[in-house]
Amino acid sequence: MGLPGLQELEAAAGLVYAHMQGSPQLHWPLLSERCGCRVWVKHENHNPTGAFKVRGGLVYLHGLRERDPDVRGVVAATRGNHGQSVAYAAARTGLEAVVVVPRGNSPDKNRAMRALGAELVEYGADFDEAVPHAQSLARERGLHPMPSFHRDLVTGVATYGLELLRARPGLDRVYVPIGLGSGVCGVIAARNALGLDTEIVGVVSSAADAYARSLAAGEVVTTDSADTIADGMAVRVPSPEALAIMQGQVSRVVAVDDNAVRDAMGHYFADTHNVAEGAGAAPLAALLVERDINAGAEVALVLSGGNVDRALFAAALAG
Repeated sequence: MGLPGLQELEAAAGLVYAHMQGSPQLHWPLLSERCGCRVWVKHENHNPTGAFKVRGGLVYLHGLRERDPDVRGVVAATRGNHGQSVAYAAARTGLEAVVVVPRGNSPDKNRAMRALGAELVEYGADFDEAVPHAQSLARERGLHPMPSFHRDLVTGVATYGLELLRARPGLDRVYVPIGLGSGVCGVIAARNALGLDTEIVGVVSSAADAYARSLAAGEVVTTDSADTIADGMAVRVPSPEALAIMQGQVSRVVAVDDNAVRDAMGHYFADTHNVAEGAGAAPLAALLVERDINAGAEVALVLSGGNVDRALFAAALAG
């Protein structure tokens, strides 16, 4: 899969900005003091759905409408942020949205998807079990099976990377959470399109480290479980297309455990009064792991979303 160039990214940004504004990249002195370097936060938690994926949903469904004017709706598997993106974009393109979530999924994310107009179906123990059921539902109902990784999704979410790197072209490195991979691949696309040499560091949960293992092995490596509070990174089966893009483009992958993620959620609130979900806080946790090598550097963190359940967030704040 070839990455989009600058002209395509700018066209995607135009589609995105027809429905939402770009998110800010802000410097927080207290956070910088904690991390021992100059830190910029890319606030994708400020988007209409509270997460970065809405950009990809808008671009994908715009393209789908052009490719198939008769399409009635879409079915997607999700842990929440992708589903909210699909529901938000479907409502703006006149499409039906059905989202399949695993049993025990975040109640707050489920409520949000329903509020955006999606029909919610619960199936399976985790995301990777929800995917085939979503595909089966699409066939049964004659709806489009919405992928979780696709070039149009990458192109859409790459617009946040374009905003960040145009605003801060001198960044030494960017820490990006890795779920199925659209976010980190989007940052790669934006960096390459702008001709920059900014280092990209991927972040995974130590309890869902399939991408770290796959990048080390040079091939797709699956795991038996992905049990982490960072549900946006809870992936057992990597996308081969995403892995191919990451190879040679991501300098390394840092794995952080749930305790470090909880601490980072608390740090974000203490230092910036922002709410970060697990995946959104993971880059801060990784930066703190690599605090020494970042001394004096200019670094960005992708706060990919703020959709966290109240009980989990309260526990994080309580330490």
